[in-house]
Amino acid sequence: MIWTLRISSLSLRISRRAGWIGLGLFALLATFSILALNLGSYPLTMAEALRVLTGGGSDLQRLILLENRLPRVVTALGVGMAFGLSGAIFQAMMRNPLASPDVIGFTAGAGFGALSAMVLTGAMILPGAIIGALLAAILVTALAWKNGLSPARLILTGIGASLALSAGTDLLMSRMEIQNAAAMSQWLTGSLNARDWSDAAWVWGGLALLAPMLFWLHLPLQRMAMEDAIAQGLGLALTPLRLALTAVGLLLAALAVSCAGPLPFVAFAAGPIARRMVADGRPALLGAAATGALITLLADTAARLVPVIQLPTGVFTALIGALVLIWLLLAQFRKGQF
Repeated sequence: MIWTLRISSLSLRISRRAGWIGLGLFALLATFSILALNLGSYPLTMAEALRVLTGGGSDLQRLILLENRLPRVVTALGVGMAFGLSGAIFQAMMRNPLASPDVIGFTAGAGFGALSAMVLTGAMILPGAIIGALLAAILVTALAWKNGLSPARLILTGIGASLALSAGTDLLMSRMEIQNAAAMSQWLTGSLNARDWSDAAWVWGGLALLAPMLFWLHLPLQRMAMEDAIAQGLGLALTPLRLALTAVGLLLAALAVSCAGPLPFVAFAAGPIARRMVADGRPALLGAAATGALITLLADTAARLVPVIQLPTGVFTALIGALVLIWLLLAQFRKGQF
């Protein structure tokens, strides 16, 4: 069943299944966001949290909720959406559920760039992460280019680049002072600890700026799920489109990495989960964004609830991603593709 939404001369077709799943994901995000605000080493009741949000509460409660938990939750949602969108773009463009910024070296480049900036300047982690991701993308794209940009070559080249950049990151870590190395090790695992409103503004501002480009590229991305010959027969210029999609996916990944570090497997897991729920063969960008936000929020909340120690969020996203990877591999085995 299809719903048709008409606004003036524009119309949008939405399957009822996708619509109900979207509402369900939104409800889950709202529910777990509220729980994340209440849970922690200093628990707050719903009444206390509501009192703080309406201008009341004690100084301690306002500090915990407004300066600690709320910006962390808002940042987690934005980071998860950025990772989910980035992964879904690359997986749809390459027609491969195993493709993601984690695999093709972009997040590894962001981590290497951040570490390089730390070693050279003692700061500038965020610009370093973005520059590192951009340089990794340029390198991978240049090495994979041969009469156009082949998805298979891009994936294989990206895997090699990721391994090389990870080795470079380990080398830089060995040359740092022990205190800085410990802090950067947590960042490279992926962490949302001590995030503030500037981080939330950064990630949500970036998402707002990239939203028009995502809207414009959504229809061509759907058609790129077809074989190249069919897509070209429909009038798509595949190479320019792949370059544009690579740029958008890269910026989304760099945006998320600059705020939370290279959280493993969020970009990888969000797309396949969203496509399985929608099951209509489309890229499911909105579903991937909501799924990525939910994975990141759940992982970060679990990391905060571990007693005695504060584990990085990336530990729990890696556990979730590992389960999704096993599920995808088993699905490929059942289809006889391995």
